[in-house]
Amino acid sequence: MRTDSAFNDTNQPLTLTLETLINGIEGETVTLRQLMHAVGEQGLLLICALASLPFLIPVSIPGVSTVFGAAIILIGIAVFLNRLPWLPARILDKQLETARLVPTLRKGVRIVSRLDNYIKPRFASFTGSAFANRINALAIAAGGLLLMFPLGLIPFSNTLPGIAILLTALGMIQRDGAVVLGGYIFLAFTTLYFGALGFFALRAGNGLASMLG
Repeated sequence: MRTDSAFNDTNQPLTLTLETLINGIEGETVTLRQLMHAVGEQGLLLICALASLPFLIPVSIPGVSTVFGAAIILIGIAVFLNRLPWLPARILDKQLETARLVPTLRKGVRIVSRLDNYIKPRFASFTGSAFANRINALAIAAGGLLLMFPLGLIPFSNTLPGIAILLTALGMIQRDGAVVLGGYIFLAFTTLYFGALGFFALRAGNGLASMLG
C-alpha cells in the first residue's frame, strides 16, 4: 500500500476500482496479498462494511460478533497505519483460482454500482485529508471493539455498532463525509446505550446486594 494516508484512490467510485481490479487480474491464480495491494484502502474498508451486515438485526448470534469484531479492529488499525492488516503468510499467499474469483467480483460490481448513485463525495473535511481518515479508521476500530462486547442477546447491542461501522466504512470508500458523520452519530449513541446498560446493571446489582445484606 502507499506510504501516505490521504486515500487518493477513493477519488474514483468503488465500482471503477473493482472493475480495474478485475481487468488487471492475469494468469490462472492470484494471491490475497496481490488483491489487497491492488484495491488498497477501499478493499479493506469494503471488508469492514461486509462484515457489519450480519449484525443489522436487533439480536445477533452469540460468538459471531467476537470474530467479526476482532477482524474489523485489525482492519481499522491497519488503515490507520496505512498498511496491510497482519495475517499469516499462508493466508496472504494462498493461490486463488481466477476462474472462480472473477465471476464473484463481477457480481459484487453490480451490487456496489447501486451505491454509487446515492453515496457521493461531499463534506470533504470528514474524508479529504490523511488526518481525517486516520481518525475515521480509529472510529471503525472502536466500533469493532463495541461489537465484541458480550451483549449479543440484548436488543440492538450489535445492531448499533454494526450500523456505525457500515456507515463509516462506506462513507470513507466514497469520500462521503455526510455518511461518515452518520457513522459517528451511531457510534456515540452506541456508547451512550452501553453506558446506560452498565449503569442500570450496576444499580440493579447494588439493589440486590442491599436486599441480601
